[in-house]
Amino acid sequence: MTFILLTSFLSFVLCSTSASPPNFVLLFADDLGFGDLGCFGHPSSLTPNLDRLAAGGLRFTDFYCTSPVCSPSRASLLTGRYQTRSGVFPGVLYPGSIGGLPLNETTIAEVLKPLGYATAAMGKWHLGLGANGTFLPTRQGFDQYLGIPYSHDMGPCHNLTCFPPDVKCFGFCDLGTVTVPLMHNEVIKQQPVDFLDLERAYSDFATNFIISSASKKQPFFLYYPSHHTHYPQYAGPGAAGRSLRGPFGDALMEMDNTIGNLMATLEKTGVINNTLVFFTADNGPELMRRARGGSAGLLKCGKGTTYEGGMREPAIAYWPGIIKSGVTHEIASTLDVLPTFAALAGAKLPPVFLDGVDMRDILFNQGKSKREAMMFYPIDPTEKYGLFAIRLGKYKAHFYTQGASHSSSTPDPDCPATASFKPHDPPLIFNLEDDPSENYPLSLTDQPHIQAVLEEILKVKADFEATMVFGQSQVSKGTDPALEPCCNPECSPKPSCCRC
Repeated sequence: MTFILLTSFLSFVLCSTSASPPNFVLLFADDLGFGDLGCFGHPSSLTPNLDRLAAGGLRFTDFYCTSPVCSPSRASLLTGRYQTRSGVFPGVLYPGSIGGLPLNETTIAEVLKPLGYATAAMGKWHLGLGANGTFLPTRQGFDQYLGIPYSHDMGPCHNLTCFPPDVKCFGFCDLGTVTVPLMHNEVIKQQPVDFLDLERAYSDFATNFIISSASKKQPFFLYYPSHHTHYPQYAGPGAAGRSLRGPFGDALMEMDNTIGNLMATLEKTGVINNTLVFFTADNGPELMRRARGGSAGLLKCGKGTTYEGGMREPAIAYWPGIIKSGVTHEIASTLDVLPTFAALAGAKLPPVFLDGVDMRDILFNQGKSKREAMMFYPIDPTEKYGLFAIRLGKYKAHFYTQGASHSSSTPDPDCPATASFKPHDPPLIFNLEDDPSENYPLSLTDQPHIQAVLEEILKVKADFEATMVFGQSQVSKGTDPALEPCCNPECSPKPSCCRC
């Protein structure tokens, strides 16, 4: 009987989507921890719009990104492939980076466009700029783009004001770097960008895109990789000083306000019942920033590490009338977004090795995941060491551990950069259902059944690594100051003359 109901429900969804292809809104936060949202347990975060999505949709407790830092995580989200395949490693791309997400990789936007989808991105791209805009979103399947092509902290300090507005940002100030630009498609619209007005510009952009698509009865894909809550935080007048968590809370509230505006537009245009909204984040919190860096909740460490706090993220799927409210403990990942969207739209998958799996059974029936395991690569993956950790079912095995500067300022000695690279043979094994904080490694001696678990994990590891072909590192291609975006390219002296 259960099988019949499942089949009938999936048939209903597929029939309805084939008659009227669904819209997709993909929301992607920056440096947001597992414990930062109100709906994931934070007592003072003000995220009413995300809380409503969680209450009316499906909340994931075991959802993972693929890297504990920005660029590689974003590459995996958009391609459904581990960053080691595309070459977006080690670390992140910079304003003058020569490389970027290779053009022979296929993004979600490129999967959907052949079916007539309108595609737009707004926010933090961070997958390369390149010579003449080679790697911008408009070269990767997006019809329109409004945003900053890299991380908003990659400009001189005076480019960014924090809360209150008359206080300059903290930290390192690279006065030899161009100010952060706001780009529209492939043209610099403003340099330096006005951060205090940025979210309003994004809301207007998204509103126009949704209204235009809806009026044409054209299915659409909107990708919103937010700058929030990456340090240093900023917030415009609608959120500055209004949260309970200081600058971090203000930035989080501003992102939530933008999401609220998107949802209101979906409702007003009458397309909300045919739209899948999916929210998650790129990596864990930057704990070195203390209260300005976010919270991993009960998870261990944060950004830069392959502990749970670095790569387990909050995630929410919302689709009125299709996705029932609830919670799933199934393992899922950013890798799974592309194949899921493709299946719902009836699109062809790219003819490459995909690491993502279809999540429809989880979304529609709170069923079992097709994902057998989750692989954990460090910031600087190498073929020599391969995987740092694997999660298989409820068990996670660490073959290597290493702290990171991003996760300094915590009382846990395993988190900061002083926790040097350490191999584990046999690996450290944790039962994440009993011990999500990774405090108590299981003993092969005292718990004989763990030996069988380890053998299964080692087999999965060997099978996976046999499929892994490392792509050419895009980050290792280096940087060229001439590639840094400048709205007055022939001006002098740079970078101070790059203003418009």
